[in-house]
Amino acid sequence: MKSRPDPSTLNLDDSADVRHTDVEVEGVRFHVAEAGPEDGQPIVLVHGWPQHWWCWRKVAPLLGEYRCVMPDLRGHGWSDAPGDGYEKRRLAEDVLGIMDSFGLDRVTYAGHDWGAVIGFLLASKAPERISSFLALSVPHTWPSRHDRIDPRRLAAGLYQIPLSTPVLGEKLVRGGIVRKVFSGAAPAGTFSSEEKEIYLERISRREGARATVALYRSFLLRELPGNQIGRAMADPFSTTTRLLMGERDPIAMGADLEGYEPHAPHMALEWVPGAGHFLPEEEPELVASHVRELAAFQGT
Repeated sequence: MKSRPDPSTLNLDDSADVRHTDVEVEGVRFHVAEAGPEDGQPIVLVHGWPQHWWCWRKVAPLLGEYRCVMPDLRGHGWSDAPGDGYEKRRLAEDVLGIMDSFGLDRVTYAGHDWGAVIGFLLASKAPERISSFLALSVPHTWPSRHDRIDPRRLAAGLYQIPLSTPVLGEKLVRGGIVRKVFSGAAPAGTFSSEEKEIYLERISRREGARATVALYRSFLLRELPGNQIGRAMADPFSTTTRLLMGERDPIAMGADLEGYEPHAPHMALEWVPGAGHFLPEEEPELVASHVRELAAFQGT
């Protein structure tokens, strides 16, 4: 039985056509949405939890002359949800495989939430493939002394514990906690009830709930200890990067986000006044303008 809504029923905010493709990477089927001319300069846009490709529906129309490639990560949207492979290094390999399937040698990359974490890893693993990088709504992996000792930083991540707990995490996701996530991490009016339900319908499936637990469990048990993600990255991080963080993003609670300068000399940080966590939907014009600026580095 086909799940609803089918990806082809979702469109961009300007009702522009979206192309939908399935590709296979290492035995896993990935759904990928595309917008813009097929011969346009490629931009890869990668969502985070608890969303899918549609989180870029307001951004992609502002990038009309570019080829926007918007995959669903494993366990999200209309991609397969295998029982394993949710380590962030593996997710980065998935995206690289998707790029290979589309013949994309070198791209501008924009990622939100876990999509941004994946971007950091991908740009470190294969810097020749990422010309420039826009990271949205994630702390970087080189925390300042302030951010290492401020107790508010620990408190900001406590929501991950129940999500990573077997049975409990699945029950929470299938019970609709996603609605509270959208309401609590974005200004009022960012999401309509219908938009929340579109995301909830996919992530609250049994497969999506199990993928959520695996995503956070792998992070808390294997990647957070010893800053394994940070240790897997190149130092210095050489990719031209912009990091945008909403001033009211609960993930950034108590953070100054300094400390990156010696490690990422080509990264710049911008705080977005009044914004929460879901920048592609809260500030699409700002996000698109940064993508355009960074796209100028394509091929350099």
